[in-house]
Amino acid sequence: MGFTYRCLIIDDETPAHKALASHIAKFDDLEHSASAFSGREALKMLNENTYDIIFLDINMPVISGVELMELQPNRPVTIVTTAYSDFALSAYENDAIDYLLKPISIEKFEKAILKAKAYFLGKTLKKENNTKEKVLSYRVNGRMTELLLKDIIYIESLGNYMKVYSNKLDMPIVIYGSLSSIATEIVSTNFIQVHRSFIVNIEEIKTLTSKTLTMTNGEILPVGRKYQILLDNLNL
Repeated sequence: MGFTYRCLIIDDETPAHKALASHIAKFDDLEHSASAFSGREALKMLNENTYDIIFLDINMPVISGVELMELQPNRPVTIVTTAYSDFALSAYENDAIDYLLKPISIEKFEKAILKAKAYFLGKTLKKENNTKEKVLSYRVNGRMTELLLKDIIYIESLGNYMKVYSNKLDMPIVIYGSLSSIATEIVSTNFIQVHRSFIVNIEEIKTLTSKTLTMTNGEILPVGRKYQILLDNLNL
């Protein structure tokens, strides 16, 4: 199995806990690890346990969500969940990843989770000093990890994010950035764009037709009409 993100829900209202727990349960890589019903209880739990993502309410007695963020600057990735829009600036000034207004739809929840994952898996492309091979560097559980470009099967566009499939990972990783931003850096390193939403590793193409190609992991990807000529020149 891949990495599982430990989640802590911090809210003084039981219905909010139930709603967020229900959303969390819909994602295989999220785990509802604990619940706190006050800022004071949350501070104690944050000091005694390790979490990856916290869902933080703003309007709580004694210690508000904003005060908790100020008291815990090195806290886990924070997604604010509140019924009040007034504190968005304060939340972002305290490095909240997202600010969700209740009631929270599963669509908005999923977008926030993608932002959280992008933080963990934040990528940079660089030359590896010894081998001179390009690598994809990304953060997992607070630590930087590297993936050789040659071990990537293909990359899929998800708007402002990208999903990277590799034969070295149990599950694809999601990183921030557009396909166009990375294309100029990797297309010249044994990668080719075959569709507006896909860049593939040439070495990982198993079979090819005029409209689709099959990758070594069994996935069948579409081929865009204007990219077909690039594939014709590969002599696969």
